[in-house]
Amino acid sequence: MADRSHRFQSASGYDYGNYSSDADEQKYSKQRQKTTPPKLEAMSAWIQRQTNSPYVQLAGAAVLSGAAVAGAILGYQSVKRNEAIQRLKASIPDIDEQHPAQKLTEFGLATPPKLSKEDERSAALARRAQQGDYDDDLILEQLARNRVFLTDEGLAKLRSSFVVVVGCGGVGSHAAAALARSGVPRIRLVDFDQVTLSSLNRHAVATLSDVGTPKVHCIKKRLEQIVPWVRFDCRDELYSEAAADSLLSPWSMEGDKETRKPDYVLDCIDNITSKVSLLYYCHSHNIPVISSMGAGCKSDPTRIAIGDISVSTEDPLSRSTRRRLKALGVNSGIPVVFSTEKPGPGKASLLPLNEEEFAKGEVGELGVLPDFRVRILPVIGTMPAVFGYTLANHVICEISGYPNEYNAGAKGREKMYDSILGALQGMEERLAKSEAGKDPVGLRTPVSKDDIAYLVEEVWRGKSVVTGLGTRLMLVRWKRPEHGFGPDPVWEKEGQKGVRLYLKELVCMTKEEALRHEREVLKGGKPIEELYDEKVIWKVEERIREQEYYEKYR
Repeated sequence: MADRSHRFQSASGYDYGNYSSDADEQKYSKQRQKTTPPKLEAMSAWIQRQTNSPYVQLAGAAVLSGAAVAGAILGYQSVKRNEAIQRLKASIPDIDEQHPAQKLTEFGLATPPKLSKEDERSAALARRAQQGDYDDDLILEQLARNRVFLTDEGLAKLRSSFVVVVGCGGVGSHAAAALARSGVPRIRLVDFDQVTLSSLNRHAVATLSDVGTPKVHCIKKRLEQIVPWVRFDCRDELYSEAAADSLLSPWSMEGDKETRKPDYVLDCIDNITSKVSLLYYCHSHNIPVISSMGAGCKSDPTRIAIGDISVSTEDPLSRSTRRRLKALGVNSGIPVVFSTEKPGPGKASLLPLNEEEFAKGEVGELGVLPDFRVRILPVIGTMPAVFGYTLANHVICEISGYPNEYNAGAKGREKMYDSILGALQGMEERLAKSEAGKDPVGLRTPVSKDDIAYLVEEVWRGKSVVTGLGTRLMLVRWKRPEHGFGPDPVWEKEGQKGVRLYLKELVCMTKEEALRHEREVLKGGKPIEELYDEKVIWKVEERIREQEYYEKYR
């Protein structure tokens, strides 16, 4: 009999010693049954049964074969991918004169591309013109229309100026083009972005061949072909608070002896953080600046207005800019171009991001740069151009000294006109009541809301004739009429209870000034000369004559 003597150790670690016979085996088997846990014995038996099951063996074989197939597929894909990468690398030519490389900026953008032969000729002509090798008579001939409009003195001011355009997209490119064509000789262009296909619906000068190139160099290249004597200082970088001192520094370029601070800065940025930073810097450093608010989702050019940022309405970008500037202590003093157009059914709007976009991560993480928009704004190509030309028009008139007297908040003030009309009606009733025997009930004035708008905006330029303030305005009679106040007797005989009142009799004052005028002049009988100085009286008389002249054209 074979020797069966060996040691046996249970799963629990108990050493049962040697056994060499069937009797010993039975003896130790009984001992194992007493010491081995029942659950462990049951588990071992279950595992043995499952291992011997043909179904389990079949499932295991299927899992192993599936893993083998998946490994083979992934391995094949890896090999093909590596082959594709190698082919791509092999297709990239070596850097030489035929295949030059372009250095990328810190934003991953390309530096100026190699110019075509036509562009090289234009650039060479521009360099000569900027060095003085260009007949000034030719320049004056090209600017002849501006010259007769602005006068020689005004054009001379414009031709010695320095303007900075921050943001060279749809708005900024049109503004820069208008400034250059009008005679501004030094223009600094600031923008970190490049021309894209979607830029071409609104950019002033970009062509299909400019796609992928920096916007600042695109503008310089194209405008030098139109006005070669204009010098462009291209800053292919993002405006930030840290870069403000450099980007808004005085003009200084090689070969140009002129050094001067910016005469004007045009804010054409569509990023709220950069916009507020730029406006606050200019305001605190006394640099003249004008800002463009949002042109997106706008389509009515008749609603575009220029006004102080404190009166801009119906524009989310303007509202956010105002609030942030107020937090910095700036409440007014910055002119802006904005649209009073209201949203409505069927009009373009910026829809909220869908759930799929939110699932990609935090909204702020979806942008290329921090704080920049992550969605394409709905923009009709004409509106940025109107905004840009409005900016440029303001700057041209301001620098040249042209008497531009448009009102800062002339549009979208229907509620104010209603208020002024109501105040005028109330004053006429009070004046009629002050006259003996005059009943003010049912009294009507021959003045409409359109008349109010015309007088306030066109005749009095939206300001008080006394102090020049533009808030809490009223219209009041300048002098006490000879026929007195109250209903006109002639009209009253015909059954009409109306006031005889002509537009030329009304002047614009603040509410406080108008009430004082009513009390002391209209009711008290005090002469005009005792209440106002010669300058105010002269201005009133001048505006009345002007109103009489233009009344026939209304």
